[in-house]
Formats: sequence, C-alpha cells, structure tokens
Amino acid sequence: MKDKFEFTVQHIKEHMGQLLQDGYQSQAERTERQIKQQFERLHQFLRDEEEATITALREEEEQKKQLMKEKLEEINRHISALSHTIKDTEEMMKASDVCFLKEFPVSMERVQISQPDPQTPSGALINVPRYLGNLPFRVWKKMQDIVQNIPLILDPNTASPYLLVSDDLTSVTYRGYPPVPHNPERFHWNLCVLGSEGFNSGTHCWDVKVKLSRYWSLGVTTASTQRKDFDFFKKDAWSVEYDEDDELSESSGFLVKQHLDRVRVNLDFDGGTVSFSDPVTNTHLHTFTTTFNKTIFPFFCCYNGSYSSMRVLAINSQ
Repeated sequence: MKDKFEFTVQHIKEHMGQLLQDGYQSQAERTERQIKQQFERLHQFLRDEEEATITALREEEEQKKQLMKEKLEEINRHISALSHTIKDTEEMMKASDVCFLKEFPVSMERVQISQPDPQTPSGALINVPRYLGNLPFRVWKKMQDIVQNIPLILDPNTASPYLLVSDDLTSVTYRGYPPVPHNPERFHWNLCVLGSEGFNSGTHCWDVKVKLSRYWSLGVTTASTQRKDFDFFKKDAWSVEYDEDDELSESSGFLVKQHLDRVRVNLDFDGGTVSFSDPVTNTHLHTFTTTFNKTIFPFFCCYNGSYSSMRVLAINSQ
C-alpha cells in the first residue's frame, strides 16, 4: 500500500521522466500543459480579433481622410476661381462710370456663382459604434465558432488502464497497459470509462461516434457499480453494444447487429427510460424502462486493437 500511495503522488505531482517508458508527464504537468494550450488558443483568437478590428478602423480612417482631402481640394479650386473673379471685378470698377455701366451685364454674369455653398459631408467622422458598440459581446458571439458545446466529458480517473482518454476529454481509445494508479474509481477488467458528471433528474441527450471501434458498449450506470471485477454489467447497467467479430458468448446489453457510425442516447431520469437510436438514419435501437433511484453516469467501453476509439460529439455535430 505504501508503494501504491507513493506512485499515486508521482502520478499527480512529480515529473516522472524516465519512470514512464511511454514518456507521459505527471498528471498535474500534463493537465497544466493542456490548460495553457487551450487558453493560448483563446488568446490567439482575441489577438486576431483585435488586429482585425484595428485594421478595419485604420482603413476607415484612411477613407475618411481621403474624402475630406478631396473636399478640401475642391474648395481650394473654388476659392482660387473666386479670387480671380474678385480681382477682375475690381479692375473693371476702376474704369469710368460709362464703361463700367456698359460692361455691367457681362460683369454680373461673370460674378454669378453657380456652385452651392460647400457643406460638411454626411458620415465624414469615424463610425465609433461600429468598433466599440457591444465589443465584448460581439467578440464572444464570434468565439462560439471556434468552441464546441460538448454535452458531457469523460473522467480519465475512471478509465481502465487499457484506455486512453484524449486531452479534450471527449474521446477514448484502446491502448496498451501503462502504469497508472489503481484508485477506487478506476475500472480494471472492464475496459470502460465514466462521464465526469452524473444525472439525478431531468432529460439528457448525447451522441457517440462508434464507427472506429470493432467492439463497443455504451449506456448508463450507477456510481456504486463494481469496477474491479467482471460483474459490472450484471446490475444497474443499461447499455447497447456491438461486436464486429460476433464472438460474444453472452450479451451484457442490447446487441446491435449493424455497423453504425454513431449512437444517440436519450436519458429521461424522472420518466425512468434510457433510449438508444441511430441519429444518421433516425432509427430506434432499444429502450430500457426502469426506476432510477441513484445518480446515473454515462459509460463507454471499447475493445479490440489500438485503433478502436469512441468520441462524444458536440451538439449539432455533423
């Protein structure tokens, strides 16, 4: 037990370096690295949005400056023409009265200004609300294009040592047998992993991509289910499963015959039902009816080879 406790400390905190042949970092180091990666992705998105917004501001600034520059040049041309007219009129006024009156109609025609008085053009100023109005909200709305809403995530502390949970905690893959602590929450003989949160009321739905797994099983179970022996499926587990090789001698759940791309799970805790369907063809697979009196957790199992994997899909994922 002392050895197990010391290994758990190493797994959580210490840098294990050469202690792990597959090169894994400690749990804390790996989690910190993943946190930094995800925040860096968000930071980069914000930096890109900031740059794009400022670029748009600079472009509008140049456009407005060019517009006013053209207006100024136009006014300068009018001022120059008016100055020449004033100078010519002053020269004519120096002549005798008879000559001035004789040329008066022509002079009046020359001094008439056909151009209207110049006006400040509408929209000459920077459209400030375009850039600052609800800026945090608008950026947040755009940020939704780079993030996914996953209905549930996996708990790697419950994963069998034979399974690898992805960094984003949405998929599980069959692998070898790396050293991990045999904590009470972890499955052992059954190659399963639980969702990170349980349900004790309401309705819940999630889709699971199973196309890459030759043998899979998924459904819901209770937190008190045995995880260290083969009795997991014998009590408080409601599931559907598939075996490509058709080698199952005894089915532990509803056996699906067809090779599916994905499976949809609909849990109605208060109604006491868990239903499975094929969302691609909108085909019902099976429904269990019972009375749930304990917190229910989603579970996932995949076997047969390092290429076997299952993934919880984002809402509205195609």
